[in-house]
This record gives sequence, structure tokens and C-alpha cells, in this order.
Amino acid sequence: MQDSKNISAYRQSLKDRILEVAMKAFASHGIKAVKMDDIAQMIGISKRTLYEVYANKELLVYEGIKKHKEIHDLQMKQMSKESVNVMDLILKIYRKQVEQYRQTCPEFFSDISRYPKALKYLRENEANDMRQFIEFLKRGVSEGYFRADLNVNMVALMFSAIATYINYHQLYKEYTLEQIYANFVLVSLRGFCTALGTATLDNMFAEEIK
Repeated sequence: MQDSKNISAYRQSLKDRILEVAMKAFASHGIKAVKMDDIAQMIGISKRTLYEVYANKELLVYEGIKKHKEIHDLQMKQMSKESVNVMDLILKIYRKQVEQYRQTCPEFFSDISRYPKALKYLRENEANDMRQFIEFLKRGVSEGYFRADLNVNMVALMFSAIATYINYHQLYKEYTLEQIYANFVLVSLRGFCTALGTATLDNMFAEEIK
């Protein structure tokens, strides 16, 4: 029984290690550029062992994206809880995304479309992401930073359309995240901010985006 537990613990540890190494490599070089052979060599295991844990690259990418999304959602909830107001939350999210973007090559984002299982998972979570964004908008209204007459459902759809456009045209390959934020996100945010919200937003990002 003890041997069985040790084997199970080792296998789980190996699975986690493979996922960690693979996702870092994918982020640095793009998913397509990193082969299963490369991952096995980085960890120091045989290709056979790798395939015993992850039957194929599709499954590895899916598990990596799923874990990343789960961690991301937990971080968003924690940041929302710790933020003194919705504007403070916007700044925290921006800084987090800039940090992540700088550690991830543009090819990583475009390569995801090559893996249907991972792409399906992300699309299945869109409804939940939309609900969370609507709650964010309602919070901004209640705190006086967003206009009281805001149609939160329509605004959520607008931001979804903006994100789709950015991803479809792969603008992250042509522009920095700072440029995308300044010309897409912040311009749109200012459109439904109150005078307090606009002043706060402008002051916050005066030194953040140059």
C-alpha cells in the first residue's frame, strides 16, 4: 500500500513538473515551436515516460491552459477582494496583464487556435467571464465611478467584441500591450466613466502608459 502511495505521489509530482516546464517553454517560444522531445529533454525523462503521463501534445496544452485559467480566476477574485475600489482593481489587473504579456511571446496566443480542446475550454468559460465582468461594471456604478445609466450587458458585449477583434487580427504582434490598453481599453472605459471616474482613471495611468 505504501509503495502504491509513493508511486501515485511521484506520478502527480512528475505530472505537475511536466506541466510547469511545458507552459514556461510554450510562453517563451510559442506552443508550435516546442516539441514533446524538447520537453522530455528539459525535464530529463524519456519521451516514453512523457507520453505515459500526457498521451499527446493536445492534452498537455489543454491541461496547461486549464490550470493557467483556474489560477488566473483565483487571482482575479483575490485582487477584487483586496481592491479598495473598482479603479484600484483596474490598475492591478493592468499591471498583472503587462507582467504576463512581457513573459509570453505573441506566437503563444495565436498557437492556441491550433489546439481545439484548449480552445473549446476557453470558449466554454466565456459565459462565466462575461458574468464576472458584468459584476465588475455594477461595482463601478455603485461606487460612483461608472455612469448610473450604464447598460452593463451591452458594455460587456462591446468589450467582448473588442477582445475578439484584437485576438482575431493578432494585434498583439504589431502593438505593445500598453498601446492596446491606451487605444482600446482606456478609451472605451472613459466613455462610460463619471467625472470622478474619468479624473481617477487619467491620474492613475498618467505614469503607467507612455
